Amino acid sequence: MSEITPDVVAAHGLSEDEYQRVLHALGREPNLVELGIFSVMWSEHCSYKSSRIHLKKLPTEAPWVICGPGENAGVIDIGDGQAAIFKMESHNHPSYIEPYQGAATGVGGILRDVFTMGARPVANMNALRFGRPDHPKMKSLVKGVIAGIGGYGNCVGVPTVGGETNFHAAYDGNILVNAMTVGVAETNKIFYSAATGIGNPIVYVGSKTGRDGIHGATMASADFGEDSEAKRPTVQVGDPFTEKLLIEACLELMATDAIVAIQDMGAAGLTSSSVEMATNGKAGIILDMDKVPCREEGMTPYEMMLSESQERMLMVLKPGKEPMAEAIFRKWELDFAVIGEVTDTGHMVLTWHGETVCDIPLGPLAEDAPLYDRPHLSLDAYKAWAQVAPLGKAPVSADPSADLVRMMGCPDLASRRWIWEQYDSQVGADTLQKSGGDAAVVRIHGSRKALAISTDCTPRYCYADPYEGGKQAVAETWRNINAVGATPLAITNCLNFANPQRPEIMAQIVEALRGMGDACRALDYPIVSGNVSLYNESKATGGGSAILPTPAIGGVGLMADYENMATVAFKDSAQKIILIGADPRATPELGQSLWLREIHGREDGPPPRVDLAAERRNGELVRRLVSEGLVTAAHDVSDGGILVAVTDMALAGNIGARLELSAFEDLVDRERLRHAWSLFAENQARYLVTEPFDQHVVELMAREANVGCCFIGWTAGNTIALCRGEDAIYPEVALDDLREANEAFFRDWMES
Repeated sequence: MSEITPDVVAAHGLSEDEYQRVLHALGREPNLVELGIFSVMWSEHCSYKSSRIHLKKLPTEAPWVICGPGENAGVIDIGDGQAAIFKMESHNHPSYIEPYQGAATGVGGILRDVFTMGARPVANMNALRFGRPDHPKMKSLVKGVIAGIGGYGNCVGVPTVGGETNFHAAYDGNILVNAMTVGVAETNKIFYSAATGIGNPIVYVGSKTGRDGIHGATMASADFGEDSEAKRPTVQVGDPFTEKLLIEACLELMATDAIVAIQDMGAAGLTSSSVEMATNGKAGIILDMDKVPCREEGMTPYEMMLSESQERMLMVLKPGKEPMAEAIFRKWELDFAVIGEVTDTGHMVLTWHGETVCDIPLGPLAEDAPLYDRPHLSLDAYKAWAQVAPLGKAPVSADPSADLVRMMGCPDLASRRWIWEQYDSQVGADTLQKSGGDAAVVRIHGSRKALAISTDCTPRYCYADPYEGGKQAVAETWRNINAVGATPLAITNCLNFANPQRPEIMAQIVEALRGMGDACRALDYPIVSGNVSLYNESKATGGGSAILPTPAIGGVGLMADYENMATVAFKDSAQKIILIGADPRATPELGQSLWLREIHGREDGPPPRVDLAAERRNGELVRRLVSEGLVTAAHDVSDGGILVAVTDMALAGNIGARLELSAFEDLVDRERLRHAWSLFAENQARYLVTEPFDQHVVELMAREANVGCCFIGWTAGNTIALCRGEDAIYPEVALDDLREANEAFFRDWMES
C-alpha cells in the first residue's frame, strides 16, 4: 500500500482538519483504500457537508408524499394504487470535460435512481446552461451535450419530453447539465435501500467494473483549474443498451419477493451504494473484492471501490433467492455475482486475496460526516457585494414591434427545435405534450390520468436577489403545471452554485433555499428529492469564474383527465385574449428583464417580486378554467413579458393577434414611448388565456376568485399588431418574420 503523506491526503480532497477526523474515527492511520473511501464519502458531491444544515429547513411532507429526501428518488401518491417517482441530478463537471459522455451518463444515472425504486421510467427532462454562443468552445459543448442526452435517452427507450436551455457568459467555463427522470410504480411495490437481515447475500448486477470514473465524485466537488482536460479519465462511459437490459431485469426481479434492498452505483460507485445501504439499514457489510466482476486486468480494491463505471446495481436478496435472481440477469445477458453479506458489525469490511484491506466504522462515513455552517453574508450585505446597478429611469422604446423581432431571435428565446428534434419524445406512445409548451404532459398508461412536468429557474433573478429568485424558480414550475390544467404536487431540485467557502456564494445558497422553502410552504408544493452541485466555477483560460446561482426546479403535477389539457396555441380567430393577474396598481417590473438585457444591454435593477398569495390564487383559478374546459388556450407570462407570451401562442397556432394598447396604457400611462414598459415587463403570477368572444366566463370567475383580469386583445390575421381600436399604432409584424427570427439562431449557429 502507498504511504499516506500530506500530499496524498490533499490529492484526495481532504482538508487537514478532515484528515484528523479520519484518524480519530479509525484510531489509526488509514491505508490507501480507506483514505479513498473517506475522500469520496466526505466529498461535497456525496456528503452535502456545506448544504445539509440548510437543506433540513425545507418542507418535505404532505399527505400525498410517500417518500421524501433521503432515498434514491422522491415518491408521491397519484391515486389508484400508483405512485410517481422522480428526481433531478447534475452532471456538470463531466459534461464540460467530455460533453457527450458527461451528458449521456447523467441521463443514465438519473434513470437508475428512479427504476431502483421499482418505477418504470416514463419521461426524461433536462435543464441546461451554456456560456456565450461566440465562446470558442461553446458550439462543440452544445452539440456534444445534446447528442449525449439524445443518444442515451433515445436508445434506452424513455422519451425526452422537455426542458430548458439558456445562455450566459457566467457559464463560459462551467456549463450545467441537469437531468430529471419521472417514473410510475405501484404503491405496494416500492423498493428502498436499507440493507437488513444479518447474513443476507449482497449481490452485484449489471456491467463489469472498469477504471472509468475513478474519483468522479471528488472531481465534481472542486472547481476547474487550468488542468480540466487532464480530468477526462474521471468521466464515465455509458452504454444505453445495457441500461435498457438492466431496467427490464430489475423490474422482472422486482415482480418477485426476492429483493430486500436495492441501490444503484452512482457517484462513488460501489463505495456509496454499499455504505448507504448498510447505513440506512443500521447494519454492517462485508465484501469480497475478489468476486467483483471486472473488465480490466489487475484492478485493485481501491480502483474497484472508487470506479464509477455505469449500468451497475447493488442488491440485498433474501437467502435462497440467488439462483432465481441469477437466472433472470443471465437471461438479460448481465453480470451477476454474490460479493458479500449483511453483518451486525456496523463496519464496512473489504477482503482481497484473503486479507482485510479495509475496516471502517460506518457512522463516520455517512451520518457523522463533516457538517459545516459556513459563514455567509446577510441578504443586504450580499446585494451590496453583488453591485447590481439600480434600474433608475427605465429606458424607452420607439418601436416595440421591432424590439419583439429582436427578442424572439435572441438565444434565450429562440426556438429550441434544433435541440428537441434530436430527442425521441414519442417512444412509449404516451407523450401528450412535449417541448414548446408550458409543461410536458405524459399519459399514465392505461388510464385517463396524466403527469405534467416542468423544469425552471431564472438565474439572473437569483443573482440580483437570491431570495426572490428562489421563490420565483418554484413559482414558475407551479405556473407551468397549472397552465396545462394539472395540480402541482411536489418538486425535485438541482442546486447549482459556486464555491461555498466564499461568504457571498454561501449567501446565495442560504437565501435561495429560504425563498424556495417559503414558496413551497405557501403553495403546498413540497420538495421530495434533489441534488446539490457546488464549486461550479472555473479558473481555466477563457472561463468566467463563478456561475450564476442556479437552483433548478423540477415540478410534477397530476391531471385527472388529459382530455381537458390546455396548450399554448391559439385555436381560432376572433377569440378574446385575457390577462389573468392584471393589477392596475402594479408598476411594470423591468429589473433583470430580458428586454432590458437584449434591447438595452443592461442587467440592472431588482428582479420582479413574487407575491406567493397571488401565485396561489391566480394559479388555482387558471387550473380550474382549464380543467373545466372553459378556455381554449393558456400560457404563463415569464421571460419577455406579455408581448413575447402572445407571440408564443400565435406562432404555436399560426394565428395572429391584435393587442389593444389602451389596456396597457391603463396599466402605466398614456405616453406612447412607454408601451414597451408594460408589454415586456416580467411581473409574476400572470397568465394569458383565450375564450370565444360570445363567452364571458373568465371575467366572471376571476371576479368571484378576487383575481385581477383584463381584456388585452383578440386573435386575428397573420400578424402581431399593437393597436388603438382598429388602427395599428406601430408597424405590424408578420408571423412569418417572427418565425424566421425565432428559428434562425440555432439553425444559423449550428450551420456556421
